[in-house]
Amino acid sequence: MILAGDIGGTKTWLRLAAGTAGGLRTLHEQRFDSAAFDGLVPMIREFLAGLPQSGSAPPAIRSACFGVAGPVSGGQASLTNLAWRVDADEIGRQCGIAKVVLINDFEAIGYGIEALDAADIATLQAGQPVARAPRAVLGAGTGLGVCFLVWCEGHYQVIPTEAGHVDFAPIDEQQMELLRFLQKRFGRVSCERVLSGPGLVGIFEFLLEAAPHELAPELAQALGSAAAAAAISQAAIDGKDALARRALQLFVRIYGAHAGNLALTVLARGGVFVAGGIAPRIIEELRAGGFMRAFCDKGRYVALQSTIPVHVVMNPQVGLLGAAMVASR
Repeated sequence: MILAGDIGGTKTWLRLAAGTAGGLRTLHEQRFDSAAFDGLVPMIREFLAGLPQSGSAPPAIRSACFGVAGPVSGGQASLTNLAWRVDADEIGRQCGIAKVVLINDFEAIGYGIEALDAADIATLQAGQPVARAPRAVLGAGTGLGVCFLVWCEGHYQVIPTEAGHVDFAPIDEQQMELLRFLQKRFGRVSCERVLSGPGLVGIFEFLLEAAPHELAPELAQALGSAAAAAAISQAAIDGKDALARRALQLFVRIYGAHAGNLALTVLARGGVFVAGGIAPRIIEELRAGGFMRAFCDKGRYVALQSTIPVHVVMNPQVGLLGAAMVASR
């Protein structure tokens, strides 16, 4: 019996599963409001207390893995957007679990890639996949996560990175102007300053400064709030604001170029996987062609880039799947 968790600042998913000949079988799963608890231990206890009663003793959990939205060091983690300190040893002692592992939430997404099936992904380029070849995973959301996967001892091992914080590399005059616009705000401009929810807002404000126009009331109201990125992308998708549309198209081109850079960095013949919260919401724009044109536009390496599979992860529980994979191992 294993326990897996995807621990976020807003919500947490916990899953109890058992190993079978065909893999893992989910026994019970529950979503929690993270802010309603003062730590992970009381949440786990409530989860276990709420398991369907079978008349037998509570299940013996041999191992657990939790993907945590924050940096992990020495079996401990502090959540970026929640006042929790999570300690693997403490969870093990208080919840009676023999082995507890904490990993970063994007690392959990990396491990979850191997558990996905065809229904969980949308393919942008089928390419020519090579079995056991390296893979690259990137995902824009609140920030920009990146990891690489390499084959090791019968499964993919995740190599965590901070490649979301490499320098933004503009590829045309408009993107150079965007870089200069963001430099005035931040000094150094990383990829995350562009490829994230706040990054989409920055792109929109850059275009708005260059070509001011009257915004739709709901879009004007959303700017400056936490809902700004969602409002911009929705206005673009619905065709309600031409500038929002241009902002999303520019965002997608930069996203594709950076994904292409990562594919070259690790020679990702096993595939590039676009995860994160933004991609599924803008899937039709990703399919429109701008992403893949920028991905493949690598000079002498156009032919190579066309052989690399590119997929969008549509399953929002990929991190939970990855935590379960780690716990089972």
